[in-house]
Amino acid sequence: MKKMLALVAVVALVAFAAPAFAANPFMDVPMNHWAYDAVGQLAARGVVSGYPDGSYKGNQPMTRYEMASLVARALAVVDMNKASKQDVEMLKKLVVEFKDELDALGVKVDKLDSRVAVLEENLGGWKFWGEFRFDAKFADEEAGKGGLYTTGSDTDFDLNRYRIWMRKKVDDKVTFTARLGNSDGNVAWQRYYIDVAMPWDISMTAGQYIFDWEDDDALYTDNDARFTDRGQKGFYFDKAFSMGNFAAYVSRVDDKEDVKDFKDFYEFGARAKFNFNEKFWMSGNYIKKDIDLNEDESVWWAALGVNFNENWAVRGAYYQMDLGTAALSYTIKNKAGEEVVIDSTKDDPAAWQVILDVKQEALGFTSVWAEYMDIDENFRAWTDGPWDNYGAKVTGKYLGLYDNVLFVNLNQKWSDKWSTFQRYLSGSARYDGIDVDDTTNWTVGVKYYYTPALSFELAYDKIENSQTEKGADDNIIRLRTHVVF
Repeated sequence: MKKMLALVAVVALVAFAAPAFAANPFMDVPMNHWAYDAVGQLAARGVVSGYPDGSYKGNQPMTRYEMASLVARALAVVDMNKASKQDVEMLKKLVVEFKDELDALGVKVDKLDSRVAVLEENLGGWKFWGEFRFDAKFADEEAGKGGLYTTGSDTDFDLNRYRIWMRKKVDDKVTFTARLGNSDGNVAWQRYYIDVAMPWDISMTAGQYIFDWEDDDALYTDNDARFTDRGQKGFYFDKAFSMGNFAAYVSRVDDKEDVKDFKDFYEFGARAKFNFNEKFWMSGNYIKKDIDLNEDESVWWAALGVNFNENWAVRGAYYQMDLGTAALSYTIKNKAGEEVVIDSTKDDPAAWQVILDVKQEALGFTSVWAEYMDIDENFRAWTDGPWDNYGAKVTGKYLGLYDNVLFVNLNQKWSDKWSTFQRYLSGSARYDGIDVDDTTNWTVGVKYYYTPALSFELAYDKIENSQTEKGADDNIIRLRTHVVF
């Protein structure tokens, strides 16, 4: 009975009490094993909690099973803001010492080992990781002679991504993050920001950061988002609540002095997402570029999703833009061969999309992403062409050139080493002329993981009538070497 009471006291000691300040919080425990001293030191430094009076209520030594219970519980509730590298080493030794007892108690030692690894990873010093991506492109047409993919001749060796990330946990409330990478052929600091834990469970990001609300809602799977996934210089705030989260930001765009007629401006936005249950969610999003009275641009969109189960989901979004006096001028030849300038003055274009997302686990042999987007005249993206995935402009940003776009993406994972994929896009041209036609784009490819970090991807991509321009055709074979570390 006394041992049972002792075990209960140990669990309560670690889990529920405030940090102990006595030199030896477990002073009533006979010190006949190094583990007692180890746990005592952890408690003395506030890494493990004890009773306010620093005592242990049992009057006999703990068994190895009781000590193992304490070790497991300690790892679950350890306060890493107070832990040092020495403390983590001590925890690792305790896990090794009581491995058999932990196994006997049904505690998975591998999970404890991974927990210690996570604790150790976030202690002091810097954390570094990165990415390297090199593309060898072999196109059918030369750049400047109808070529769509390359910038030189018909062949490009393109080192298009090399990034080094670094992160430092400054203290229990502040974390610094930065990214060094390639920008327009030069090495530059692309990200540098701090994350701060504020009162009332609000998190703040300040500096040059990136946000991607469309990715948060899984509204795209190919090249890029339409309006988010952009770097910002400013402040970003996020507040989680029981059913979702609220986010808002303000940023300043003032780094394009070499661009003629460019005006500095503020950009701000807000978002609220509600997870009504595990199957249904909804979000509302708003962004505005505060440029000038007649040049302001804004967009709002509402998105929702239904998860039928973990492998089947349907998502949709409705977008509404306000472009002020901005217009899209587009010159085409009519069927008589005459040039006609189409000047779209529609300043409130809208679009809607619906997505079917099926995981490979549901069908067995392939995953399916099927996306349909219906688009108003003069609707355009801010970030990039959503499906411009291989270096050429498939639709570009001016999505209002199309009445609608259908996109399908299939992926088959055959093993941990091999996978294959296929893409198909069909864009229905809005305007009718002898030099305008529907856009099609399709891709087939195979990917091989030489190691978990290094992959090789071989793909063939073909475009017909890029951005609805009849005869703007090209195709490419691309070999991608990709390393993440």
